[in-house]
Amino acid sequence: MSTHRAHINAIGTAVPKYDVHRMFIGWALNRLTDDRVKMLFERMAGRSGIAHRWSVLPDAGRFYGDQELPSTSERMAIYAEAAPALAQEAIAGIPIEGVTHLVVASCTGFVAPGIDQIIAARLGLPASTERTLVGFMGCYAAVAALRVAHHIVRSEPSAKVLVVTVELSTLHLQATQAIEPLLAMLQFADGAAAALVSAEPRGLSIGDFFAAELPDSAELIRWTIGDRGFVMHLSGAVPARIGEALHETALGESLRQGTGSWAVHAGGRSILDAVEHGLGLGPDALAVSRSVLHDCGNMSSATLMFVLARMMAEPSIEPGIAMAFGPGVAAEGFRFTGVP
Repeated sequence: MSTHRAHINAIGTAVPKYDVHRMFIGWALNRLTDDRVKMLFERMAGRSGIAHRWSVLPDAGRFYGDQELPSTSERMAIYAEAAPALAQEAIAGIPIEGVTHLVVASCTGFVAPGIDQIIAARLGLPASTERTLVGFMGCYAAVAALRVAHHIVRSEPSAKVLVVTVELSTLHLQATQAIEPLLAMLQFADGAAAALVSAEPRGLSIGDFFAAELPDSAELIRWTIGDRGFVMHLSGAVPARIGEALHETALGESLRQGTGSWAVHAGGRSILDAVEHGLGLGPDALAVSRSVLHDCGNMSSATLMFVLARMMAEPSIEPGIAMAFGPGVAAEGFRFTGVP
């Protein structure tokens, strides 16, 4: 068995330039007719811990106006153009000379030739570059993409793997007057991140990947393809189920062993609160995750990479765990150690 460890050498991130958070709140409130429900939505929006959510949509009025929302095919046409462009912005922040493999994760759009092929062509990567597309896995897809890179590097120590996560969640706004889906949509935003993974001992050493599923929870997070975009169902029961699982199961016990840093997917304030309470963490343990949530919202698979990027910008990093939750309900993650 190879003893080479994979390392995240660098991470680049990008968000679009259109901030739609306040616009969405106004749009949602206009759809609610019950004053008590309006008050509840405003209270939840104020407590969300989110100040900004960024979108690729230059003409947000098309989505946030009163007219019929675009079809899925129209949304996919936007994805095909905007997703590779946003990914390129993130990639511009890291060195990609000598890249041998490309791993792309995205769950907010489909196009063929695939987004991995489009990105590879725009970067001018050789046709021999090996590509992998991780699709429709949701918020923990960054872990799956990094796990693929980890295995590549362990089997081919000379490999340089470019890992890209890009999500355009705001394309999937739904015309609804129900508060639960409106509160789910309140969390989501667009973003992209790129990481260079190799055997070079620089940045973050990664390994000890893990995956677990919460029993009887498959219906709590669903992501289905509708005629007018992808439809997200995010049950309000999710945070409590996560908190219980981390507090009461062997998973939580193993995660608490020898960990100083926590890079947790910023899925929402209630998710972060559940992790904090379930693992018995201190009030500042998830500060980096909360800062990403505040500045960018939940960018699905790209979010965890934003958290790791901010941690890598610190002068030193204690050994820690990166973790994300998604459909299943599943938890996926890995252990990391900072390398001077």
